[in-house]
Amino acid sequence: MARTVDEKAHAQRRARFLDAAENLLRTKGYERMSVHDVWSEVGASKGAFYHYFDSKQALVEAVMERMADQIATALAPVATDPDLPGLEKLRRFFGALGRWKGRRRDLLLALLRVWQSDDNAVVRQKLRPGIADRVAPLLAAVLRRARDDGETAVPYPEQTARVVVSLIQDLNDRLGDMVLSFDETGRPDLPAAQETVAAYTCALERILGLPAESIVLVDPAVLRPWFTPNGDET
Repeated sequence: MARTVDEKAHAQRRARFLDAAENLLRTKGYERMSVHDVWSEVGASKGAFYHYFDSKQALVEAVMERMADQIATALAPVATDPDLPGLEKLRRFFGALGRWKGRRRDLLLALLRVWQSDDNAVVRQKLRPGIADRVAPLLAAVLRRARDDGETAVPYPEQTARVVVSLIQDLNDRLGDMVLSFDETGRPDLPAAQETVAAYTCALERILGLPAESIVLVDPAVLRPWFTPNGDET
């Protein structure tokens, strides 16, 4: 008789490993975290861990993929709100994305060191399309509403959404390099980060045919803690 798999229980056990990995990434960092730490925190066996993940890298990839799902869940209410006009949707879309990242700053900093390393170039290329697949359709809905409201003349919302997501991903890489440089030298370069955000915001507004200062791609209050000691906002 074929073995019956309890899909709900399977997903719950897998999620416990991901929860443990997130906690250990925040508290120990990727290099110091071992798979033994993960299954010990869960209270599971080595065999149970390897039933779900074949390596530490696979585990971290799964953490990142789950985060992409969480991002989409956080953005969906804005994208699907029928009462918001298009441009306001766009503003709130970027605002929600920035706040989501700000609330997970410690975890994202730990993952950033893995994400930006040369050894993980293949991982980045594998995960980028998955993130775009989750976020671009939501952004396309926002752009369609903005077009229908006469606030932008974007003729191809779906394709333009992909372009915008690629722009944001590239900005994330640039800011990530700056954050890691700050960690190594102890000299924050907030002005350079602000100029970078301003340049990308200008480019985005031109792509969408919006007047200058129509949107805030990254709120200064969200950006500042990434470039100040201990994440202080002042």
